[in-house]
Amino acid sequence: MKKLIALFAVTTLASTGALASVALSGSASVTYDDNGSGAAATSYDADLSIVGTGGGTTLTVGLDVDADATITGVDLATTIGPVTIAADMFNTDESNVDDGDGDLITDTDDRSVTVSLDVPIGDATVGLKDNGDVVISGTFSGVTITHTIQDGDDETAATASIAGMDLTITNDAGSSTWSIGTTVSGVDLTLDSENDVTAAFGLAGNTLTVTHVGSRAEVAETATHYSTSAVAAYTTAAISRDLTSGATLTATYSSLDDSLTLKAAVTF
Repeated sequence: MKKLIALFAVTTLASTGALASVALSGSASVTYDDNGSGAAATSYDADLSIVGTGGGTTLTVGLDVDADATITGVDLATTIGPVTIAADMFNTDESNVDDGDGDLITDTDDRSVTVSLDVPIGDATVGLKDNGDVVISGTFSGVTITHTIQDGDDETAATASIAGMDLTITNDAGSSTWSIGTTVSGVDLTLDSENDVTAAFGLAGNTLTVTHVGSRAEVAETATHYSTSAVAAYTTAAISRDLTSGATLTATYSSLDDSLTLKAAVTF
């Protein structure tokens, strides 16, 4: 009997130790949208993230809990020397609805296991993934460059901070995009290749963010995705304030549908 009691005590201590390596975080929000001339609507969102760590191995589980407890992601990652193993164990259930959002036409099994080998060569790191992609990355004279060699779809991305400006340039299979971010007189400005402009600055204890979103052309349907509808250019103005309760209150006006949205959110 004493041996059983001692064994139970050891098991309890081991369980307690394991619980100490579990981290819980999440967010929740309530949003009221008057929808301009349409019917007003209230939406709710609450998410939890559970991260369990044992040595060099981490399991991350995402949960959507505002309606039912629905799993949104399960990821396992571990390292063995220069080898990194990452397993995406959650198969997303796509909507497959032709509603102008470019949804997938048929469900796909997007679970995967990626085994990558990172080997430093001078100032660069060369990685080999299990799908055959080769990733070369490094920082040279303050410019970080990542080049992915893949079948017919090579991608190169470069980021740098020059004269107070944050620059990002990406070329994916011959299609280039870029963005520039800087701060002028306390105003954070961003500009990208899709003619989107954002300005954010403090205003009497609040944060005012004005965003102009450039028009989007229609994207034709492909063999795997439905078409994406065209969208006219529009502007949003959002004022947010941190409350003493720990929540953040945000009011957003959009010229796209002449709507006003009120959102209270908390993150922990």
